[in-house]
Amino acid sequence: MKYLHTMVRVRDIDASLRFYCEGLGLRETRRMESPEGKFTLIYLAAPGSPEAEVELTYNWGSTEDYGSARNFGHLAFCVEDIYATCEHLQSMGYTIHRPPRDGHMAFVRSPDLISVELLQDGSLPPKEPWASMPSTGTW
Repeated sequence: MKYLHTMVRVRDIDASLRFYCEGLGLRETRRMESPEGKFTLIYLAAPGSPEAEVELTYNWGSTEDYGSARNFGHLAFCVEDIYATCEHLQSMGYTIHRPPRDGHMAFVRSPDLISVELLQDGSLPPKEPWASMPSTGTW
């Protein structure tokens, strides 16, 4: 058995690519558009894990309410420096819902409310302002 990908539905391709590619550093590996099916599939992979992909599915013209995405759970990525990653995402306007108070774990949400867990590769000592920052919203 081989793990292939996880699919998440997106409402705005550009906003999603900004989050996943510019924010998290994933890279687009391929894209498929189906005029007959009225959908676009975009596959993304982390540089260190090209075999495990996130499939962004955009349904053309859909007004379906995808809800809060809490029924999905979350995506998880191992990062080299959780503080730098969170600072970068925060500078792009994303809320760090569960700050990396322990130097190990944080949560942020995509534009489509998909929870994304960031896990530090190894461990870092607690650092301000993260150590005393409260959680906000749901993650």
